[in-house]
Amino acid sequence: MHFTSEQRLDDDVVEREFTLGEIPGILWTPASASESAPVPLILLGHPPLGLRKMYPRLVGRARQAAADGFAAATIELPGSGDRPRWAAVEQARADLRRAMDAGEPVGDEIIDALVLPLVDKAVPEWQAALDALLSLPEIGGPVGYSGGVISIGVRLAAVEPRIAAAVLFAGSFVPRAMFEEARQVTTPLHVLLQWDDEGNDRQAALDLFDAFGSKEKTLHANMGGHTGVPQFAGDAAAQFFTRHLK
Repeated sequence: MHFTSEQRLDDDVVEREFTLGEIPGILWTPASASESAPVPLILLGHPPLGLRKMYPRLVGRARQAAADGFAAATIELPGSGDRPRWAAVEQARADLRRAMDAGEPVGDEIIDALVLPLVDKAVPEWQAALDALLSLPEIGGPVGYSGGVISIGVRLAAVEPRIAAAVLFAGSFVPRAMFEEARQVTTPLHVLLQWDDEGNDRQAALDLFDAFGSKEKTLHANMGGHTGVPQFAGDAAAQFFTRHLK
């Protein structure tokens, strides 16, 4: 991990950009974090729109995490932002747009081509980032995962024992293969669902929630579209992390 810049935000949060090989990322820590007082870590997932575009939302989530006593970190997803384009996924995105513009059902073939390669590549990168982040003296455990592409969260929660709790957002397409992986997830879960999300199959989201093997899993459903998550839903997710990571 190589840090490329550092600044202190006005609420006393330290923001450091880094690279991990070819992967860009950002780490936010409370100014109070130190070797003698390491803080837990929340990994901030996001959709594959690029860190620059997602930055305003990510830094807002990171500030909230820091106020609650957590470090927060994110990395650029494969094929997004300044990373090299990924021809197969670009084609799948084009097929998805054509199907949605035509009002046609989005078939399993398109969903699998769009999501599964991303999960296969992104999850090992998140694990490598986690290795590097936990080697920093000011970062301790435990670790949470929050938001982003839900299938990445499902795979990461299933295979990564260092993830102690996860907040997942049911707002993206889910391949059928991920339902079997969901049964392997045992970490505590807090799942957010926007009831009127125009781009999300509500029944599939409910079926996925039912499939999770976690003994503690909460579904927080609210009226409204994809971007209409109410503030109190975010507050409940923050309380969930405070309960499980401290």
